[in-house]
Amino acid sequence: MDKTEVLEHLRSAKTAHIKWVQRAKLLINGFEIQKEAIPVDSTECKFGQWFYSDAQRLNALSNNPMECMAQIEGLHFKLHDTYLQIYKIYFQTEKQGFFAKFFKPKKISELEHEKAERLYEEMENISKQLLDEINRLERRLIAIPEEKLAALS
Repeated sequence: MDKTEVLEHLRSAKTAHIKWVQRAKLLINGFEIQKEAIPVDSTECKFGQWFYSDAQRLNALSNNPMECMAQIEGLHFKLHDTYLQIYKIYFQTEKQGFFAKFFKPKKISELEHEKAERLYEEMENISKQLLDEINRLERRLIAIPEEKLAALS
């Protein structure tokens, strides 16, 4: 992969992350969102798919210390853990059976809605930190000579 491709994939993953967070906000604002549109598992969202494939090769770069990738991974896990709590408010039903996967968001109480809003505020803060780390990674990649990135392919 050349530098342009690496940066395009990173930016695409970043955009996918932003859209994922926005869909969670739409859910809380009362829009009907299918639960599959906001994956709970951190490896199933588009950002996670990028992170656990293409991005892992970036660990070999000298100006991209493992701490950066570990920080991104930790924030990404934390974000999904927080969303899991929102998911449970909107999608978890008393009986989990075959048809549970077809359920739309359930009607929730005002108290549950307030809790979901607080959790979303936490998600926004985590997302901001994650985007800061992604932007830091992007700046590091821009600074790397083309030859070093080409050697990762």
